Amino acid sequence: MADQIAVIDLAAALSDSAPDVLLDAVRCSAEQAGVIQVVNHGVPAGLIADYDRRIGRLLGLPRAAKARLASPGGHPHRGWRQWPDDFGRLELERYNVAQFDTPADAQAAGVPAEYARLYAHPNVWPPADPELRGAALRYIDAARQLAGRVLGLYARALGVPAGTFALGELPHARLTTNDYPTWAYPDTSSDEDKLLLLEHADDSLLTILSQDGDYEGLQVQLPDGSWTPVPIIPGALQVFSGMLLTRWTGGRLRAGRHRVVAGGTRRRRSTAVFCYPSLETVVGPVEPFGAPAGGQYEPVSVWDHVKGRAEDYLSEYGRPDQVAAWREGRPYVAEVSETSAGR
Repeated sequence: MADQIAVIDLAAALSDSAPDVLLDAVRCSAEQAGVIQVVNHGVPAGLIADYDRRIGRLLGLPRAAKARLASPGGHPHRGWRQWPDDFGRLELERYNVAQFDTPADAQAAGVPAEYARLYAHPNVWPPADPELRGAALRYIDAARQLAGRVLGLYARALGVPAGTFALGELPHARLTTNDYPTWAYPDTSSDEDKLLLLEHADDSLLTILSQDGDYEGLQVQLPDGSWTPVPIIPGALQVFSGMLLTRWTGGRLRAGRHRVVAGGTRRRRSTAVFCYPSLETVVGPVEPFGAPAGGQYEPVSVWDHVKGRAEDYLSEYGRPDQVAAWREGRPYVAEVSETSAGR
């Protein structure tokens, strides 16, 4: 049921007077669903609204204009792209941003030179809105700060020292906005007949998500295998646990497995910031999560975890034409049907 996803007043939960029942709700939701919703979270509403307005304008551009914002080298996590189904019908439109534009920018910020090649594929910004860059990077920074606060809350709820889940001096992050079209094709008799985003768990430590729409298309899998919707609560942000947090806690906190179902004639949009510790951080089960379940989670550096993420993503989800574009270092612009919402 939806009430298994706790809605947490973060300021209250982080206060010295937070009641045990509130911390119990945090722990239960993180253990069972891998997600909590947070209100009073400290991310300025104006920052979210400004980014939403700007990304809305970008996604509303003519398709030919958006196609020029595709990654020049075909990187799946940079710039704009569309994702059609096998019939050419648009399932998802996406805009991606890395936290640094270039390797030089990353090194100037303190990223070690051996890791800076992660940014060899640059961000792609729309010439018509030079302010989008600043809005997106501020959004990433605010989400990383929120992730740090939630990790402190999780440490408290689990009864471990406050700094157990530390992001480090320069946490790694990237941003993705997903825009889902209306889906009213005759071959789908119900919303669940069509998945617009396949079920998965994020590879991050935490993912900070904002969702907007007029139907509850985001669903989370519960331990019994059933799916429950994540309610749309004005002003709330969703915090999904990722695979790295599962590794850090030896399986105690599950990674939130989620999907998006179609909503008929209704639309939805979400923005996710995927947050990781600093690239040099080694993540493995810490006390008291080392045994017995923790034995299956070997320590891994964040760098080793993310350095091949583009290849891993494309091997699992990439369409043949998208993989070919990546291999050949050219932009990928998917073919969509003339009758699709993507036209």
